[in-house]
Amino acid sequence: MSGFTAYRVGTMAKRDDSPAAVQSVDRALLVLEILAGMGQAGVTEIADELGVHKSTVSRLIAVLEARGFVEQVSERGKYRLGFAVSRLARAGSAQLDLARVGQDICDGLSVEVGETVNLAVLDGDRIVNIVEAIGPAEITLRTWVGQSCPAYATSSGKVLLAGLDPAEVRSRLGGALKSFTDTTVSDLSDLQRELAGVRDRGWASVSEELEVGLNAAAAPVYDKNSQVVAALSVSGPAYRLGAERFEEIAKLTIAAADTISRRLGWIARD
Repeated sequence: MSGFTAYRVGTMAKRDDSPAAVQSVDRALLVLEILAGMGQAGVTEIADELGVHKSTVSRLIAVLEARGFVEQVSERGKYRLGFAVSRLARAGSAQLDLARVGQDICDGLSVEVGETVNLAVLDGDRIVNIVEAIGPAEITLRTWVGQSCPAYATSSGKVLLAGLDPAEVRSRLGGALKSFTDTTVSDLSDLQRELAGVRDRGWASVSEELEVGLNAAAAPVYDKNSQVVAALSVSGPAYRLGAERFEEIAKLTIAAADTISRRLGWIARD
């Protein structure tokens, strides 16, 4: 995907999609389902349910336990679901809430500005779009809900990174940042300075940093604890959404983002 029909999706980690790897993933998920249904179970019980040797289950359990998805119950050799499962459930529930309360706001903003609007969350060093409203223009941007992009090269990502402590930003992004265009901010020190500016003014913008000809502006969405949990962005072709429009677009985007924030329980403080 490229051009104004979609963001270019970054290269993902190398995958192992061999039959054996897929089977292991399937079995690991079945282990979680078994524990969810039984409450707690031992290796022998799980092996009987799966119809595999106990050594296979032991290996699966070891990996799941290391990741926090299962935990051992005292000394009895029984296992139950771990806290990592709850963490994923809470994250999924939060995204569903954002999507539920944000879609109509995205739709309205898209009509008002005539461009594509997205609501995105941070996932490691990338953003993931969870809500989208397609602009009405004939040439418009489609990002596809669920697709991810490098946070440092997007307006949404810069808003979300600005909501973190600088040390956390450094930890998430590491050292070298890939340049996607001639205007990508690929130096971490430069990026940190830009994020400080984003914190001060309350919005972020990018001019052709992810893709040539693509501009965007974004504003933060806050939860009831005044934490940045999402970013609302307006994206469009540079010839239509030029840098001279950023402040105008940002003002409208901030107002829309604040509406979503209030729906999440946020109370603005002077």
